Amino acid sequence: MSTSNRLSNSLAAMDIATGLHPFTNARLHEQKGPLIMDRGEGIYVYDVSGKQYIESFAGLWSVAVGFNEPRLVEAATRQMQKLPFYHTFNHMSHEPNIRLAEKLIELSPEHITRVSFTNSGSEANDTVVKMVWYVNNARGRPEKKKFLARAKGYHGITMVSGSLTGLPNNHRDFDMPIIPVIHLTTPHLRTSGFEGETEGEFSARLLKEIEDTILREGPETIAAFIGEPLMAAAGVLSPPAGYWQGVEALCRKYDIFLVADEVVNGFGRLGTMFGSTYYAFKPDIMVTSKQLTSSYMPLAAILFTEEIYNTIADNTAKIGTWGHGYTTTGHPVATAVALENLKIIEERDLIGNSARVGKVFMESLQLLLDHPLVGDVRGVGLMAAVEMVPDKSSRKGFQQFGKAGGKAFASALANNLIVRVVGDQLIFCPPLIITEEQALEVVTRTKKTLDEVADFVVAEAIS
Repeated sequence: MSTSNRLSNSLAAMDIATGLHPFTNARLHEQKGPLIMDRGEGIYVYDVSGKQYIESFAGLWSVAVGFNEPRLVEAATRQMQKLPFYHTFNHMSHEPNIRLAEKLIELSPEHITRVSFTNSGSEANDTVVKMVWYVNNARGRPEKKKFLARAKGYHGITMVSGSLTGLPNNHRDFDMPIIPVIHLTTPHLRTSGFEGETEGEFSARLLKEIEDTILREGPETIAAFIGEPLMAAAGVLSPPAGYWQGVEALCRKYDIFLVADEVVNGFGRLGTMFGSTYYAFKPDIMVTSKQLTSSYMPLAAILFTEEIYNTIADNTAKIGTWGHGYTTTGHPVATAVALENLKIIEERDLIGNSARVGKVFMESLQLLLDHPLVGDVRGVGLMAAVEMVPDKSSRKGFQQFGKAGGKAFASALANNLIVRVVGDQLIFCPPLIITEEQALEVVTRTKKTLDEVADFVVAEAIS
């Protein structure tokens, strides 16, 4: 039996035994067992049979510099040989940890002056909740513990960060949410607007909902508002004009921390360093991960203000400890890789490339609006979504939610293209190194995939 067959059989058996595939939609995985990847090269990945795919989702929103960047391998190797691990407890540290913190402050808006590391975005958002509660307790505001989040927002999958996430299936049968969180309307006109509502009217309605919620619950109970600048997992949903400025004003008015979840948006995805930069608002806390290391190593960073730091430091001195930390916080290999990754992003102007190629990519995707199956095309920079609908004149989706998406996922794979499918939406988030030619090839393969799905939909309707 070949190595690839042994792997397939072994992993298929594991599938059956455990059934644990995160975010698996059964309709997307009609084949038996997982698709096993063997190697990567630039924007491409290859399975164990040698078949090449364009990875148009950058793994999981995360590989900025491509799938075989030798400089990151070399950075990891050098650090493994020098100091493979050391902790950051008890006033200990190491050079990559310190240098990365300094670099992140250099890249951040001026009001952001402090950094704390974790291993993942989920851990980071857990830590943010702990930080905010700790600060409010230190300031004599023990009732100020509730979080405002948004329906369809994604902030992680652990018990606390998963509670902030506004996706019902991530709560179902997990006894979540476990913290006091209020999920507000998804800030996207097409999916949450009323019939005939203008963008301005929609934005005003959402801001009124936020303020009404604050007043109903009591400003003294609301600790923080958390949101992705551009919502990712929900299907690349852009907020209406003026929304983030209004949110920031309400947070300042009622003394509420503003948390920008930059895990997907950060480090160039929208053609700017951060999503909050693109939408022109100033968060008190930013949470970053994914493209921080291009996911070559697990790492996340929480960036926050001097005011928050001072409260934490003063209270820690008062009670004698900051009772929080992770064994691998600021891991030397992960931070060394992050430093090199950020250096590559800057040297190769990948943020500028995101803006330039993103413009060409979006213009080409917009041509798919003529396709009988496409109801919407949207995106910013190198994040985009193509929404499939049964009737272009209506906002209503397919009667069997996700079936067309399942067909699209399978057809895309057959066309040597990996996309993310959310329901009946095709989501794109290619590596920041993608060229214009490669971006146009993604659109060509997407068009072929849509044609095949259209034939499938017609056949299903007839049968």
